[in-house]
Amino acid sequence: MGLRRAFAQVDVFTTVACLGNPVAVVLDGAGLATEDMQRFARWTNLSETTFVLPPTTADADYRVRIFTPATELPFAGHPTLGTCHAWLASGRVGRARDVVVQECKAGLVTVRRGAEGLAFAAPPLVRSGPVDEPLVRRMADALRVGRSEIIDAQWVDNGPGWVAALFESAEAVLSLRPGDVDFDLGVVGPYPEGSPEAFEVRAFVQADGATVEDPVTGSLNASLAEWLLRTGRATTPYTARQGTALGRSGRVHITRDDTGTIWTGGGTVSCVVGHVDL
Repeated sequence: MGLRRAFAQVDVFTTVACLGNPVAVVLDGAGLATEDMQRFARWTNLSETTFVLPPTTADADYRVRIFTPATELPFAGHPTLGTCHAWLASGRVGRARDVVVQECKAGLVTVRRGAEGLAFAAPPLVRSGPVDEPLVRRMADALRVGRSEIIDAQWVDNGPGWVAALFESAEAVLSLRPGDVDFDLGVVGPYPEGSPEAFEVRAFVQADGATVEDPVTGSLNASLAEWLLRTGRATTPYTARQGTALGRSGRVHITRDDTGTIWTGGGTVSCVVGHVDL
């Protein structure tokens, strides 16, 4: 038996438990080997499991390592907010009021508390720009739609590898019944003007050789926001809806401050609090 370590499971991008996207958080990952972390992440079988560690830089409040059941990620959005929620709920405090700085493989990520809950500053894109036509056709084939239904496509990769497709409407996004998607694919479509939410978002990834839909995806929404705002398809603040097709009720709030920084946030709820032996 290993050490008893503080543990939490947090639902993210929701104010109602079990309607968002859960993340498992081990609040003391010190002494765990990478293989131990990966094994536990595989066992939780959630989209991500995180491990909190002491920071390696004086500029951060804590360091986090983020694992899917299969691999480690340099950055992910809902694990960032869920980890920060669990860290704060355990009694820790950041050195700055209402601001926490997280260190991860992608660098330093600032998280702040606001009226809509926690929000992270969108990290810079590592790949952007238009998508080559052969890949757009692969996207259409994977989504089982005609090529003409994809209004635009763009690389929106801020770490996980996202490529995105824009559809004419939220209704078109919700009607998608994808086949085999062998890359990380985000889709987005607008709601009619005056609707409570501006966009419907869906995210499809590969897991154990199968296509899986992610309930609510912070990294994708952050990078979509950069694209949608830059091209004039959105203005801030706006709210995106995600998880509808899965019976979830995710809400992602996008804002932009005077410096141009895009903030991606939402509600966070503790669902499980206790200990694990690792």
